[in-house]
Amino acid sequence: MTTLEQVEKLRTMADISFEEAKAALDAAGGNLLDAVIFLEKQGKIKAPANGGYYSSQRAANSGAAAQDENNAKRNHSSYQENSFSSLLKQFGEFCLKIIRKGNRNNFEVSKDKEIRVSLPVTVLAVMIIFAFWATLPLLIIGLFLGFRYRFTGPDFEKQTINEAMDSVAKAAEDLKKSIL
Repeated sequence: MTTLEQVEKLRTMADISFEEAKAALDAAGGNLLDAVIFLEKQGKIKAPANGGYYSSQRAANSGAAAQDENNAKRNHSSYQENSFSSLLKQFGEFCLKIIRKGNRNNFEVSKDKEIRVSLPVTVLAVMIIFAFWATLPLLIIGLFLGFRYRFTGPDFEKQTINEAMDSVAKAAEDLKKSIL
């Protein structure tokens, strides 16, 4: 049985008269999609270009369309949460890697070729971050008092940083001699 609502939907979708829409729906047994296909075969409406298709589902059920849209938003939100959590996990792994490296390597303070203090680089980094105004002046004062600083460990095989530290210590020693 064909209803007025079905005839109206087919008429607006296919841009045909009420009579043609009712006849197509009757021939298709009340199925809207079959009626569209029936009209295409008769040449009364054009098939969509580029292999497109007709869909009566959204027009027939606007509540389902809203639900589909909500599901899509929820899936997108879930993807963002997964993306954020994976980014957070990568950041945590990076931090752990840096901490492990800092614990493997040491910062040594020596005077007269005797090591006075040796502490992990992680401890030095924490001291610089949280006590910058105390740590940095102590390091500079230590240079003028004849202390030498050195990094040791498996990740400091290249001596470029230690050469730079020796160069700074030598410059501090030269400055001290020129002042006195």
